[in-house]
Amino acid sequence: MNEIEKIIKRHQNLTKLSFALIYALCVSVAVNVFWTPGKIYGSGVTGLAQLVSTISQRWLPWTISVPFLYAAFNLPLLILSWKKIGHDFTVYTIVAVIFSTALMHIMPPIQVKFDPIICAVFGGLFNGVGTGLALKNELSTGGLDIISIVLRKKIGKSVGSINIAFNILVVLGAGCLFGWVQALYTILSIFVNGRVIDSLYTRNQKLQVIIVTSHPDKVIQKIQDEMRRGITIIHDVEGAYQHSSKTMLFTVISQYELPLFRLALHCSDPYAFVSITEAKLIMGRFYQEHIY
Repeated sequence: MNEIEKIIKRHQNLTKLSFALIYALCVSVAVNVFWTPGKIYGSGVTGLAQLVSTISQRWLPWTISVPFLYAAFNLPLLILSWKKIGHDFTVYTIVAVIFSTALMHIMPPIQVKFDPIICAVFGGLFNGVGTGLALKNELSTGGLDIISIVLRKKIGKSVGSINIAFNILVVLGAGCLFGWVQALYTILSIFVNGRVIDSLYTRNQKLQVIIVTSHPDKVIQKIQDEMRRGITIIHDVEGAYQHSSKTMLFTVISQYELPLFRLALHCSDPYAFVSITEAKLIMGRFYQEHIY
């Protein structure tokens, strides 16, 4: 490894550590400032830790803290990750879990009484921002991420039913412990959390692109230099206004690749006509880079 590669690797490591800390700060604010005072639960392992902590507070002689449960539930998943996914991935996930556990413990739940809707919305917002930024920078936050990645490696696709089942459990727990109005607030928080993550982590969102150009060879070459995408060519397309000969190109890209696509098109044919729409369903081969 030469000096430049070492510098790049060091920069990538520092970036991941920085976003691990940002995630930890966001999830700690969500849990201790909004969710716990509002009697609202988060999604996944965080929500499960809150649920078990509340059960221990009500029916056990001692209270098990949320940070301890969060770390305990992640421990077997981290062992699974070390064996099935990879050591580098697991090390960064361990760092994110340690940061989160420490900050949730250090930052005590506040005593200010916010409206439950504010707690639901802002709790989901903070947690969604932290998780979305972590995923966007190729960093796992632990929990159900690990199960999804292991299953994707084993059967070829993620199993969303696991996330749904966990969140249903959390919502039912909120309803049984605090009433069904609080369960509704928990659903609202989980929804906000998911929408914020989707807005930040766009790697899996697909876009259908139609390009009408006079320089198809340049456009095709530049796009394929920048990203791994197949392109369908339709020759002898005629413009209705000037009756000039054009070529139509058709491809599908991810939302994550949109900045690369725009740069490639600007360099190859800045006057091309482009139509971009959301692709609801993709059938057939579509290359999807697996981060892990």
